[in-house]
Amino acid sequence: MYRLLPGPRALLALLAATRVASQTTVTPTPTQAASGPSLTAVSECHPHGSSLYCMAGTAEYLVHTTVTATQDVPATFTSCHPHGAETFCVAANGDEVELTLAADGEESGHEDGHADHDHEDEGAQSSTGENCHFHAGVEHCTGGSSHESAEASCERVNRDYNIRLRVGLMFAMLATSSIGVFTPILISSWVSPNHAAFTVLRQFGTGVIIATAFVHLFTHAVLMFQNQCLGELAYESTAAAILMAGIFLSFLVEYAGSRLIQWHGSKKRPDSVETAGHSDSPAAPRTDMVNIAVLETGVIFHSILIGITLVVSGDSFFLTLFAVIVFHQMFEGVALGTRIAALGSPCPAATPVIDAGHGGHVHAHGHEHYHSHDHAHDHVHAAPPLAAITPEISHEAKPTAVSAEDSDSHSSHSHGHAAEGAGTASVSMRKKLLLALAFALVTPVGMAIGIGALHQFNGNDPATIIAIGTLDALSAGILVWVGVVEMWAHDWMLGGEMTRASPVRTVLGLAALVAGMALMSFLGKWA
Repeated sequence: MYRLLPGPRALLALLAATRVASQTTVTPTPTQAASGPSLTAVSECHPHGSSLYCMAGTAEYLVHTTVTATQDVPATFTSCHPHGAETFCVAANGDEVELTLAADGEESGHEDGHADHDHEDEGAQSSTGENCHFHAGVEHCTGGSSHESAEASCERVNRDYNIRLRVGLMFAMLATSSIGVFTPILISSWVSPNHAAFTVLRQFGTGVIIATAFVHLFTHAVLMFQNQCLGELAYESTAAAILMAGIFLSFLVEYAGSRLIQWHGSKKRPDSVETAGHSDSPAAPRTDMVNIAVLETGVIFHSILIGITLVVSGDSFFLTLFAVIVFHQMFEGVALGTRIAALGSPCPAATPVIDAGHGGHVHAHGHEHYHSHDHAHDHVHAAPPLAAITPEISHEAKPTAVSAEDSDSHSSHSHGHAAEGAGTASVSMRKKLLLALAFALVTPVGMAIGIGALHQFNGNDPATIIAIGTLDALSAGILVWVGVVEMWAHDWMLGGEMTRASPVRTVLGLAALVAGMALMSFLGKWA
């Protein structure tokens, strides 16, 4: 009948328990908040570097996925649902990705970079992604933030190569190289090498050789020696030093060859007014052969490298590189072929001119700048030496006074006959074709070597890098000497065909020279 009331101690304990219970609340975690029923989808997804962020109202979520430079970023993720304490959403391709609220520190840094995101996004992608490309057919990979990625790029990459395609295109390379180098030689049988068309082709070839030396070979040599797999060079100017060595070796070979020819000629016959210092003397074709041999040496060195590195490039880049190399070799063949075709033929500036202002004395303006000039200005009467120098001309036409301005107009007629008598008798068509054949075969031979080494070749091996870089720089030095000194300077300033050319021929020569440089420089973007 009486209800027992709790004692004072029981009342105090009950009040304390009630107070603690009222103060205790559950703090939701970001994941728990994300798994609430209010989150069904996220949108406005956008990358920052390699991270992807999406928005749900005013809240920003980090999507646990990796964004690459070539991947399409999804705009939304739908069907968001919890799995235990984690929240997942579904991408457009059906994959599930985990979402979490951006952490305070991460969100702060994320917001700080938001303002200049448009300006830095491209750089961030390029700095985090790996960009693999080819130089001279050898693969180089740049980018990637991890040390392991840099080490892995130096290892040999196993690829599936289309060998049948490479074998077939090897014959296509042979055909195009042959067309480039043989066509000028064969045409010279019907058209004088002193024709204006040959002048244009020769100057175009000069531009091709110069651009090949600087834009193709020297640039690739520098890139080879800068390869990260080679490490840091103790001597940074290695490529330039090897280029200089190539220039010096070319000079040394030509100088020794010309002195040897002069010495050999002086033993066979005494020097005379009729034979010394003229471009149609027997020594002239032999000295021309030395020049052509040096030119072809530089061309052959890098052509065999082109064949090897073309074949070992990946299939993704092979056809593009092949198309560029085909044009490269054809233009280079034209440059070499026009020079071979002119072997033994005097150029327009080599016309014997009877100068009335010098008492009727004959002056031979030879195009060979390396001949001895000890007797070049000996005073002789016009008629006898002219008959002695060019006996064939004396049978074709009577010697008449020819001015410098008229030399171009008569070159394709009178000097074409002179070439037949003096030049081509010393350099036969058979020799010219053999010189051209060596160029036509060397790139396909390089391709055949590359096919044989497909499954062993590693373009990032240090020994391979040094070998290719050295040969590229050495070939560049040889072609710099030949292109700048023997072709450019000699043709235009040292008594060559353009020294006394007519204004029309001068303009055509300049245009062809610039066109050769520009075209080969343009092809240098890919090869």
